[in-house]
Amino acid sequence: MSAPDFPNKLKKVLSVHFAEIYGKDKVDECLSKTKKLIDKYSISVKPARSFKDVWTHRDQILITYGDMVRPEKSEQVSALSKQHQFLKRKIKGLISTVHILPFFPSTSDDGFSVADYRRVDSKLGGWEDIEAISEDFRLMADLVMNHTSRYSEWFQGYLKGEEKYQNYFIEVDSGTDLSQVTRPRSTPLLTPVHTEQGEKYIWCTFSDDQIDVNFANPDVLFEYIDIFFLYLSKGISIIRLDAVAFIWKKIGTNCIHLKETHEIVKLFRTLCDFYAPDTTIITETNVPHKENISYFGDGDEAHMVYQFSLPPLLLHAILTENSNYLTKWASSLDDLPENCTYFNFSASHDGIGMRPLEGLVPQREFDQLAEGIRDKGGFVSEKKNSDGSLSPYELNITYFDAFGSRIGKQSQQEKRFICSQIIMMSLQGVPGIYFHNLTATRNNLQGVSLTGRYRSINRKKWYFDELMEDLSDPDTTTNRIFNRMKEIIATRWKHPAFHPFGGQKVYQIHESIFCFERWDPDNTERILVVANVGSITIEVGLHGAELPLQNNRSYSDILSGQIVVEKNTMVIKPYNVCWIKI
Repeated sequence: MSAPDFPNKLKKVLSVHFAEIYGKDKVDECLSKTKKLIDKYSISVKPARSFKDVWTHRDQILITYGDMVRPEKSEQVSALSKQHQFLKRKIKGLISTVHILPFFPSTSDDGFSVADYRRVDSKLGGWEDIEAISEDFRLMADLVMNHTSRYSEWFQGYLKGEEKYQNYFIEVDSGTDLSQVTRPRSTPLLTPVHTEQGEKYIWCTFSDDQIDVNFANPDVLFEYIDIFFLYLSKGISIIRLDAVAFIWKKIGTNCIHLKETHEIVKLFRTLCDFYAPDTTIITETNVPHKENISYFGDGDEAHMVYQFSLPPLLLHAILTENSNYLTKWASSLDDLPENCTYFNFSASHDGIGMRPLEGLVPQREFDQLAEGIRDKGGFVSEKKNSDGSLSPYELNITYFDAFGSRIGKQSQQEKRFICSQIIMMSLQGVPGIYFHNLTATRNNLQGVSLTGRYRSINRKKWYFDELMEDLSDPDTTTNRIFNRMKEIIATRWKHPAFHPFGGQKVYQIHESIFCFERWDPDNTERILVVANVGSITIEVGLHGAELPLQNNRSYSDILSGQIVVEKNTMVIKPYNVCWIKI
């Protein structure tokens, strides 16, 4: 089979990818399949673009489900269109980008057990709703690559013995030693299923309804490339590669972060670079920091990686009133490859991951953080280790309630929470804001009771009228937090120092102070961020502090307008975060 025509540079790069993944003898076949998909979607090579222009300080990403704001049962309108109505009314002009979590037909895990990647779940709406949202907001969606629903056409075809699907999944003898495999869950790795050929044991990393697909079969990879191009054709310009770290399996290894996995991410990056240069690839890898940032590659893999260590570190710093570990971690962050940055967030639809905290705080404090969540009405999900023991995998609680206290006041909880949000939005990278952080949503214990799943605690679905009523009442926490968050975002929007591709320098000045400097790529503005994570006012003398502030000069906080530096002394009130233009 002769290889199709491609621009020479592109052909060379694609050939390297396919040779690394499947071997040199498969290169021409893979190039031909790629060309067919390019022709199918009528796409062409486009000029390269700098991501310093694609993403700026005016960008925030809102993370939401397709029915996070839903219509009343009597309304004849789709959930997606109702949420679109809310977004246009309340946040358009401040939030540039919306990440709609999996909106496809699914059988479990609130969308992450996808039964059909090419349709919109009819309970949410249709592709016309997705395309309408993409006209008002930049749109982000999930490519759930590691697994598919056991009720998908693919797996049902496998069970029936259909030839096309016989190599789409991973069969393993039940006696195989799989103790080296890294597990994010405590459930069995292998699931027995009844097929036309008898009982088989199938690889399931996450659950027995989420059947891992077999990327060693090139046909599987090209299914996902086809789906990738489909999403781009529907107005989606940010693709989140869900659970991508686990996609390649090789028995005898830990089956995470394998070289073939990285090469597949590089392949998707190449397709973006040449055919969709405005498209952003984000990898979702809930693992310790060094493993996480490996998905930048040499600037040839993900454009962004989730900053997974940030949510638990922020929570730990504010609850212990000690920023030392947060400061040490932030100081250790390496310079990023060109056109790469972090996706910063403090909460998501999942719990607060604990693996990314490993090694960053002492084990005793790690355990205390987990135990403290139970005291606040939350839960701790566990993973199974290679020795059979269990350890905390994630904390299940709303981020707002994680800052609560049995003896603390509501006002203190709100201050702690807002402190965490300003810090997150100040750091180098693009901020991601989970919908329930905008609304300060409380623990959804009723949802846990109904589903039996801990993660439901942080997945409440608002009715449109209910939410609008809360937002119109100044006495509600929802109103106060929502409007304060909008004020902070609006202020950040005005300051290029917070450009995601700008610089960052961290300072160690006090145990309760997290302090760092930000500046834009062109160095037109510099802002010193000073956060007091403690419950008492902190005074810092500038002599010997080595901060980039001039002697005998007064400085005001951009956020409050109040003077915070005077007579060579900085005064930061409890849980305050100051933006000081320098």
